[in-house]
Amino acid sequence: MRTRTPQNRKFLEYMGSNWATKKETLPKKATVAKHAAKRRDAVAKAFKGKILVFEAGAAKTRSNDTEYIYRSHSAFAHLTGWGSATVPDSVLVIDARGKTAKSVVFLRETAGHKSDEFFANSAIGEFWVGKRPSLAQVAALLDVETKSLTSYKAFIKTLPNEKIHNLNKDESLAQFVSELRLIKDDYEIAEMRKAVAASVKGFEAAAKSLKQAVGHPRGERIVETAFYSQARIEGNGLGYETISASGAHACTLHWITNDGPVNKNDLILLDAGVEVESLYTADVTRTLPVSGKFTDVQRKVYEAVLEAADAAFKVAKPGAKFRDLHDAAMKVIAQKTAEWGLISISAEESLNPDVQLHRRWMVHGTSHHLGMDVHDCAQARREMYIEATLQPGMVFTIEPGLYFHENDMSVPKEYRGIGVRIEDNVLITKTGVENLTAALPRKSKDVEKWLAKFSK
Repeated sequence: MRTRTPQNRKFLEYMGSNWATKKETLPKKATVAKHAAKRRDAVAKAFKGKILVFEAGAAKTRSNDTEYIYRSHSAFAHLTGWGSATVPDSVLVIDARGKTAKSVVFLRETAGHKSDEFFANSAIGEFWVGKRPSLAQVAALLDVETKSLTSYKAFIKTLPNEKIHNLNKDESLAQFVSELRLIKDDYEIAEMRKAVAASVKGFEAAAKSLKQAVGHPRGERIVETAFYSQARIEGNGLGYETISASGAHACTLHWITNDGPVNKNDLILLDAGVEVESLYTADVTRTLPVSGKFTDVQRKVYEAVLEAADAAFKVAKPGAKFRDLHDAAMKVIAQKTAEWGLISISAEESLNPDVQLHRRWMVHGTSHHLGMDVHDCAQARREMYIEATLQPGMVFTIEPGLYFHENDMSVPKEYRGIGVRIEDNVLITKTGVENLTAALPRKSKDVEKWLAKFSK
């Protein structure tokens, strides 16, 4: 919609008059506020004497004058506790020069009725996008000092330039705040549970949609949108673009086109996760027989992937190395592909780092950290991630798979076009590992029983 708003003085005065003034109410302090304060303290301690700048980011243009639904930068959200309601262009400044660090959030507070922004600015005006919170309301919610974004540039100019470290330009700062999310606090774990619970509802909705999807030329879209509707109802939306891949499409690892049919005898691989209002997301995959029953060869491949996943689960406990998860899963993949005659050498030979023939059918990793980003903590150092020792509070995926492309002439015809992945979200506890996604069945017989509930 293009604005044709009059700009004459008489009209401006008219539009600014006769508006009822509502008494401003302050929200209760958010539960996350105390956790965010501890995170900011950790950053300030690590960068003592510096001034640290974290930008929420601007709204992104989708096409011409329309924009995507806004989502702030994860580091900003983690350090403020402000989730899906974050006002675009907000900035967090942590001044760590003094004995006690000081934090300020700059935001574009709501405009008054007499401002022409109120009705004439389609990008940020209240008439167009709704009322923004006041400085006092955000301060009360986040328990942090707030200032108007209009004063930000002048404020920055008063600071010594050599002391300012902007997250977007400082690799060491990006690395630190990324590693800060490797171990989740109690609040974060609770939010992850919410994201998983919402995602389970999404998978149930997707399972119900299979009957409708069969025979439709874009059946994959029917399954995709069934999950999406729950993501919007239960949370902020999707944590990432859904993979709804039926038949041979399941072998395309990042198949997000989702425009293919769903045939009765297909397996459909659904990789999807709900992002809740705090911006934490789940990341779950289930591979389902559309008919409700696995064929013999589908079950054979599925059981192999499940065995690989179970092998990773067995080593997932405090004291193990993160890389041990992948190694355990790949031993099973190597064994199965050797047993089936898909590789001409033994599993032991294939597991040699200089050989790895079995990786033809599983080229991705087995695990990645999970949290505010679906691939969380991505700027962390290798020794803090891949080579790290597992500790209580870590949340990550376990997701082995086997993918036999329909044109892969190195495997027998019966395997071609079958793609299977089983992905769970897990939490390392003091004594072992908890499967956060246990509400969704994993064993093939349990999957069939679960699907039967939705086929009526």
